[in-house]
Amino acid sequence: MRAGPSGAAGGGRSRRWRRAGLCAAGAAAALAVAMVALDRLYPLPPINSDGAAVVVAAGGAPLRTYPSRDGVWRYPVTPERVSPRYLDTLLTYEDRWFYWHPGVNPVSLARAGWQWLANRRIVSGGSTLTMQVARLIDPQLAGRPSRTLGAKLRQAWRAVQLEMHYSKDEILSLYLTHAPMGGIVEGVEMGARMWLGKSPADLSAAEAALLTALPQAPSRLRPDRHPEAARAARDKVLDRMAELGRASPAEVADAKIENVVAPPLRARWMAPLAAQRLLQDAAAGRAGGRPGLVRSTLDADTQSAVERMLLDRVDGLPPKVSMAVLVMDNDSLEVKAYAGSADFSDASRYAYVDMVRAVRSPGSTLKPFLYAQALDQGLIHSESLLIDAPLSFGGYAPGNFQAAFSGPVSVAQALQRSLNVPAVDLLDRVGPASFASVMLAGGVRLRLPAGASPNLSLILGGAGATLEELVGAYRALARGGISGRPRLRPGDPRIESRMMSAGAAWIVRDILEGGGHPDRPFYESGSPGRRLAWKTGTSFGFRDAWAVGVTDRWTIGVWVGRPDGTPNPGFFGANVAAPLLQDIVAALPEGPQRARARPETVQAVVTCWPLGYRLGSVPSGRCPEQRAAWALNDTVPPSFPGYADASRGPLRLAGLADGSVLRPVPGRRQVAVDVQAEGAAGEVWWMLDGRVVDRRQADHPFNLVLGRDGRYTLTVMDGQGRHDSVVFEIAGVTPR
Repeated sequence: MRAGPSGAAGGGRSRRWRRAGLCAAGAAAALAVAMVALDRLYPLPPINSDGAAVVVAAGGAPLRTYPSRDGVWRYPVTPERVSPRYLDTLLTYEDRWFYWHPGVNPVSLARAGWQWLANRRIVSGGSTLTMQVARLIDPQLAGRPSRTLGAKLRQAWRAVQLEMHYSKDEILSLYLTHAPMGGIVEGVEMGARMWLGKSPADLSAAEAALLTALPQAPSRLRPDRHPEAARAARDKVLDRMAELGRASPAEVADAKIENVVAPPLRARWMAPLAAQRLLQDAAAGRAGGRPGLVRSTLDADTQSAVERMLLDRVDGLPPKVSMAVLVMDNDSLEVKAYAGSADFSDASRYAYVDMVRAVRSPGSTLKPFLYAQALDQGLIHSESLLIDAPLSFGGYAPGNFQAAFSGPVSVAQALQRSLNVPAVDLLDRVGPASFASVMLAGGVRLRLPAGASPNLSLILGGAGATLEELVGAYRALARGGISGRPRLRPGDPRIESRMMSAGAAWIVRDILEGGGHPDRPFYESGSPGRRLAWKTGTSFGFRDAWAVGVTDRWTIGVWVGRPDGTPNPGFFGANVAAPLLQDIVAALPEGPQRARARPETVQAVVTCWPLGYRLGSVPSGRCPEQRAAWALNDTVPPSFPGYADASRGPLRLAGLADGSVLRPVPGRRQVAVDVQAEGAAGEVWWMLDGRVVDRRQADHPFNLVLGRDGRYTLTVMDGQGRHDSVVFEIAGVTPR
């Protein structure tokens, strides 16, 4: 039976649809084959995403930037590392259908084509974000006008190729990395850091709009040269966000209030030597590869303040003199300021030499650690008697910085005044090798000349150390005797070690703060004011001036000198390094003062000066002076090695009464008087105003001759530490 007319018509239509479908499928297959062939014949050019290196502070502020190998400031970035606000602004303004089109937007292209036919010129390009990426990565497109028909066709083809080879997020990453941001700045990462000084993850609405607008005309919209044009372009983007309902009118109004202010385009130079060190370490960790974003522990505000202080002082320094500063947080061990030289732009001061890591003579800065070790070994307490007089230690005869001697002094006085002979005497008892091993355990590797072994000169700067090592070691004074290695990168491990007991650290810190006396504390617990324990040092020949200080929160180290190691006469720790240290401490945020608990191992005891024994163990009437002292583990040793029995009578200066006024015989220009040490045996030292003027046997009188009016102090001291002094006056000497 034959089909009716309607059945025949329906079958015809069905066959036509099948033929049309087959033709369409064939055409699609042919197009796909053609596209694959074209893709192989004209492949995508290699994409150079080599990035710049950026070293940033803890808060993300750029410290130093290094251009990529092609001389462009570019840093590869993915959408996950960019502010969602910026991504929303970018896609809303540039390509709302980015995640839906195949590289070209047919609607936009049709509109652009109609405008071209109507106006005989390209009015709008209809470019998608993928097409913009195509233009950025294709050298032929980058060098040609973008609104010619040929350029548009090539751009569209490259966009399709990109969609064939990359995911949408990968294409978006290429845009975020290569979008022109003005000058030699490419990509949102470097655009945000160079123009805004921040990470692209922290952009405000106004900043997101500015970075969206910049690639449209990067030369004409550079915010450092054309801030008004940049602002107008930014506001256009903000208005578009409001029109499309992506931002409220109130939000747009608030965003427009922000000014467009950008610094001149230049490399960042904050903490340059620290940044160079971090970059080298990061490259080494990548087996020689170039790192990108390198994070540090530095605080941008603290670093900036320290650098300003150095620049304020550098013009007052002699030629070739530089400075270095290191600031470390005691709790985290993180370095918050790192200045390896005084002025990185001044090559005459060896600005490229990092003096934070340079090995130099530490001068007297090691003395606190020696006194702490002597406390731990039970050799001293804070008021033990030490002798500051010309002494020889196996042929080694140290002198003092002021070339004078003070005679009998306490431990606290010797450390506060940084006297050399008492320190060498203590090192002789502790042992140089033992002291060097304690310093090594605390992170200070004392460098000796080749073939040399630890000796008594260690305590006066006879071995090399670095500022970084000293800062790490001084931290022990604020954290119960535990030193720590300064951490410059957030991922660096915490390395701590015990240098001294908590009690020894507490006593030494108390002395360095200006106290050391239980009956006359420099600071009461909880008292107002910032407590700073500090020590200076000067190396032989005025080559290095040091000051290292400790507060509850910070450890700060300062070095001043010539990096080439030549002398710098007249510059020593107290007059050049210490003032800078104190200014830095005053500028640092300290936070609330914490009450300092005295360790249970530290006791306040009353001793008999100068014998050194505990009061009560000395026969009645045999104690010239009572002094309160800090003792560790209740240990109160004799004050001086080999000191005579406490029952022995005191030494007395005879021949000159205290308070005497001496006048010359008429016609003479000098006053002469014979004095003698009674109750002494062996050799004695005679000192005038703390300076040794004679050394002889006790049974030989000393003839004192003076030819100038004035007030004087005469002291005699024997080898067992006993001493006596008188104060007298000379008047009436005929001037020459």
